[in-house]
Amino acid sequence: MKIAVLAVDGVFDTGLAAVQDTFHTANELAASLPQPVPRFEVSVVGMRRQVRTALGLRVPVLPPDPRSTPDWVVVPAPGAKMPEPLLAALARPELRDAAAQLCDWHGGGARVAAACIGGFLLAESGLLEGHEATTTWWLGPLFRQRYPGVHLDESRMLVASGDFVTAGAAIGHLDLALSLVRQVSPELAAVVARYLLIDARPSQAAFMIPDHLAHADPMVQRFERWARGRLDQGFSLDAAADALATSKRTLQRRLEAVLGKSPLSYFQDLRVERAVHLLRTSSAGIEAIAAEVGYADGVTLRALLRKRLGRGVRELRLKG
Repeated sequence: MKIAVLAVDGVFDTGLAAVQDTFHTANELAASLPQPVPRFEVSVVGMRRQVRTALGLRVPVLPPDPRSTPDWVVVPAPGAKMPEPLLAALARPELRDAAAQLCDWHGGGARVAAACIGGFLLAESGLLEGHEATTTWWLGPLFRQRYPGVHLDESRMLVASGDFVTAGAAIGHLDLALSLVRQVSPELAAVVARYLLIDARPSQAAFMIPDHLAHADPMVQRFERWARGRLDQGFSLDAAADALATSKRTLQRRLEAVLGKSPLSYFQDLRVERAVHLLRTSSAGIEAIAAEVGYADGVTLRALLRKRLGRGVRELRLKG
């Protein structure tokens, strides 16, 4: 399998290394399997002869080969982690050229995988329009605003849609590369995961910080403050709209536009965040914690934690 890793100036060091290390490890371990497995032919490609990583390391890159189309193009994250630097980076000629190159590769039959903030570069190309995707969780509001035609679910760690695969934040680069190894050989992917200590991370939800997302919009931030003061009570959209001096429809529409979820769903996110904090920092029982975050019993809270985070009470307490 031919893989082109598209590196731009300021690329996230860990992301670039994680992708290459995963494929290199897969090639090393393939010989240990009883059945032969095709090798991964990996090249680092860029729009310049050399790129400098976010931490200042110089990386030699190859120019795109017009005579050959890779099977997969992997886009590691640019190093910009906050909205303003990221938007400035996306406006650079090098990244616009990289987005155009992605279109050329895809037109020639290549599939494209992007991790973390690399999903922004893929979305800039227009190729994700109409597709499902994920990205780094704290930039979900910006992604949703900039690319309204992409069906974003930033709670997921890995999303496959058509010819594209996108992965969540930071260490999602490992999940992304491992998913491509799995396409060649599920057995090899399992071995690589054990060697690199990659555990299952089906969701980013456990890592999200809801109030960071709320800061993307004044109305959402006001709703978040109101909601935190009544997590032990029942949710009422009428009461929320009255408290914020707005209409139910406006509040509903604003949260959907910024966070991609309803006021009730976000209210439940805040309850989950508070419950996890109590599980990790107190010795209170599940029934007491359930009451503190507005649920009638521990069974309901257990089910919600498992559904939202993919983890049970015991796992969450161990993590704390």
